[in-house]
Amino acid sequence: MMKRIFISLAAIFLFSGFLTKDNDIYFEINKSIDIFGRVYREVSLNYVDDLNPQNFMLAGIEGMLSSLDPYTSFIDISKQKDIEIITKGKYGGIGATIGVRNSEVTVVDLIEGFSAQRQGMRIGDIIIKINEQAISMENYALIGDYLKGEAGTSLSVTVKRENSNEPIVFYLVREQIEIKNVSYYGFVPESSNNAYLKLSSFSQSAGEEVKKALLDLKSKKEIKSLVMDLRGNPGGLLDAAIDVSEKFLKKGQHIVTVKGRDSLNVKNSYSLEEPILPDANIVLLIDESTASAAEIVAGALQDHDRAIVVGTNSFGKGLVQTIIPLPHNNSLKLTTARYYTPSGRSIQKVDYSDKGKIFEYKKSILKKEFKTDKLRLVYSAGGIMPDSVVRKTNGSQIVQRLLAEGMFFRFATNYTNQKSYLDYSKISEQKLLSDFSAYIQKVGFDFVSLSEKLIDQLKTAAKEEKREPKFLEHLDKMKIEFDANPIVSLMKHKDEIINLIREELIDRTGGKENRIKESLTFDRQFETAVSIISNQNVYNSLLNNN
Repeated sequence: MMKRIFISLAAIFLFSGFLTKDNDIYFEINKSIDIFGRVYREVSLNYVDDLNPQNFMLAGIEGMLSSLDPYTSFIDISKQKDIEIITKGKYGGIGATIGVRNSEVTVVDLIEGFSAQRQGMRIGDIIIKINEQAISMENYALIGDYLKGEAGTSLSVTVKRENSNEPIVFYLVREQIEIKNVSYYGFVPESSNNAYLKLSSFSQSAGEEVKKALLDLKSKKEIKSLVMDLRGNPGGLLDAAIDVSEKFLKKGQHIVTVKGRDSLNVKNSYSLEEPILPDANIVLLIDESTASAAEIVAGALQDHDRAIVVGTNSFGKGLVQTIIPLPHNNSLKLTTARYYTPSGRSIQKVDYSDKGKIFEYKKSILKKEFKTDKLRLVYSAGGIMPDSVVRKTNGSQIVQRLLAEGMFFRFATNYTNQKSYLDYSKISEQKLLSDFSAYIQKVGFDFVSLSEKLIDQLKTAAKEEKREPKFLEHLDKMKIEFDANPIVSLMKHKDEIINLIREELIDRTGGKENRIKESLTFDRQFETAVSIISNQNVYNSLLNNN
């Protein structure tokens, strides 16, 4: 009897321990809310200068959240449209992507078939007014608010176009635009049985789009291999990542584990479907911009040895966010969990936590070894590590400068505005290079080579050390020899430059799909992927297929 009483008392004390812990945290929360509310009220009513109560509250919220990880954020009513885009992949808009080129708000892409493209807007057009609102770099952050809205509503967009003396006004109607997760798919090379699929995001329909693309390709001919391109994919919804993974893994295979703060809050997800391509060789392309949901897919297929991963280390985001509705049409995007690949690894690169205390920045989580189904070593932290590391061609110094200053974009804008009727695929390389050279000289592109910069630095040091004039004269002669005449430099790297010119021009006439297809013709990582899946011995060796 005494033993039974002792056990009961122990259970009571154990349970009361949990109650005390919970009571403590709720007491601290309520106390802190009282203090915060009192400070907010006193400052708002009694501060020496007038305050905007809403802005002051937002500053307080942002201050609190800034002590956490960068993915936790407050989303006010003006940003609710962005939540719909992330979750549903749909929005009301004109079908144009806007960016900044040369400090001007510019149309950088058009979606075929929608209002902006149908009515004649062009890539390269500079937006100067939306309705009666003047547009510039000062209000660029609000451009989405001006362009997006309910489908069926109208707006006017005034643009400045190169080679046109007067501004052009477009009267457009917003339409329901669905963002494509699959940017392009096809057989590459066309005569092969190798399918290529570019997956750019993970909104709600990602899995269904991948399925439709693969079934469409299978209806044309047998798919013996697949290169799925996840480069530049920033991720999206967790459920979408699971849905996409199911298209490739065997039914019942583990996809991902999600763990919240509570050790009991653990969710394991498994494939509920049969794979679409059970026997095809698969290569995934990733890079430093492959993140979040894209990393879940890459991790699942790598851990189950279903695909070879090629490229460079992915971004390294292993945290899961939940959108929590708040009063007055606001929301909180809150990091609520970490995810783990089937082997048990977290690929999170940066550790923001310190044993449950206020989040702190740590450079990296300690790497640990894990094993795939076929006992290949994989590692936690630092993102998904490729099975075959292939770096992108960095490009020559002059090409990097041309890209940085938007010369290819600007040239294509100028060229299409003058000669939009031409079939650019039939223009000779010599003609394109000649026209491009003339254009960059006309706009004043000034290229200084690394050699010239080093000589200038040496001249400065020589003057400070009061070297003899003959030495300085010798440096001047050397600089003349190294003079980076842009035309000479262009000729040295003409193949790379011609490819980038053609890619930009094709984007103007053939759209994003044809641009992607064109870019593959000089894509080192894609070439490596094709060479791997074309050689069964190499493919088996990388996957430990004995």
